[in-house]
Amino acid sequence: MALPNVSLEQARAEYEAGKVLMIDIREPQEHATGVAQGVVLLPMSQVAQRVAEIPKQADQPVLLICNTQNRSRAVTEALQEQGFTNIRYVNGGMSEWAKRGWPMVKPQDLVGPSKS
Repeated sequence: MALPNVSLEQARAEYEAGKVLMIDIREPQEHATGVAQGVVLLPMSQVAQRVAEIPKQADQPVLLICNTQNRSRAVTEALQEQGFTNIRYVNGGMSEWAKRGWPMVKPQDLVGPSKS
């Protein structure tokens, strides 16, 4: 069975229109290279422990994005097996997003000043 996915263009359009929640599942060292403004940061290594943070309601569509689409595809499959019906992964991922020169911010810009 093919997993539900969206093109990078469609993902950006839906995200910027406020129609979806986008979750970046790359690891923190990857987030440091830049993320989409307002995206939720939930590293793949923490998904199992933090699955309750992912909306399960059918009326709240969720997009998962990683660097290419390998991890987001795997997590989409795992979440579907847990009963999530509103999850899709983004083809191309953040590596393609960056290649296109689309807007990115540093993760600390999302969460305010650092505690150091």
